[in-house]
Amino acid sequence: MHFTSERVFDDGVVEREFTLGEIPGILWTPASAPAPLILICPPPLGLGKVYSRLAGRARYYAAEYGFASATLELPGSGDRPRWAAADRARADLRRAMEAGEPVSGEIVDALILPLVEKAVPEWQAALDDLLALPEIGGPVGYEGGIISIGVRLAVVEPRIAAAGLFAGSLVPAAVFEEARQVTIPLHVLLQWDDEGNPRQAALDLFDAFGSEEKTLHANMGGHTGVPPHELDAGARFFARHLK
Repeated sequence: MHFTSERVFDDGVVEREFTLGEIPGILWTPASAPAPLILICPPPLGLGKVYSRLAGRARYYAAEYGFASATLELPGSGDRPRWAAADRARADLRRAMEAGEPVSGEIVDALILPLVEKAVPEWQAALDDLLALPEIGGPVGYEGGIISIGVRLAVVEPRIAAAGLFAGSLVPAAVFEEARQVTIPLHVLLQWDDEGNPRQAALDLFDAFGSEEKTLHANMGGHTGVPPHELDAGARFFARHLK
C-alpha cells in the first residue's frame, strides 16, 4: 500500500489516497486513534463518480463516531483496466432491461460472480495493510455497495465483525446458498420501489441469512432514494458492534 496524497479537513478528519499495487483507494481516519475500521464498497461506477457520496459517509463516521473508513476501486471500474467479460455482461443486462425482458440467471451470474471472485481477495489484501497501520485498531465492519461481495466477505473473512448491506443489486443463486453461512450481525437496507432489482429476491436473501441478529430497514422510494436518517442508523449499528 502506497499513499499518494493527504488532505486534512477542519474537523480533523484526514483523507489519504493510496494505491494497493495498481488499485486506487481512499482512507479516511478520525482525529483520535487507533480507530475501528469500516470498509465501504462502492458501486461499480468509478470512485471519481461516487466520491462525494463515499466521502460524506466516511467523514460523518469519523467525526461523529470515531471510525476510520476505506474504499477500493472495483475491478473494471474507474481508471482500472477495462474488463471485456464484465462489459459484455453489462451490455446483455441493458438489452434485457430495455426490452422489458426478465434478467436471466445466466446474465446475473456472468455479471456478479466473476466480480466477487476478483474483488474479495483484493479487499482482503487491503485489509492486511490497513490493519498494520498504527491509526487503525479494529475491529472491522463492511458496508456496501454490491451485496454479493459483502456476503462472500462475511463468509470467508473472520476479521469482519458486522456488515451493513444494501439490497440494491442483482444476486446470483449461488450467493443465496452462501448467505446461509453468514453469522455476523447484519443491518440491511432495502428501497421498496427499487426499479432495477426485484423486491422479493431481496426479501428472500434477507430470509436466507444465517445470522441470529439481522435487521431489515425498508423505505419507500427508488434505488437512489435512501432517506438521510439511514446514515445515522447505520452508524449506530456499527457503534454497537465495533466499539
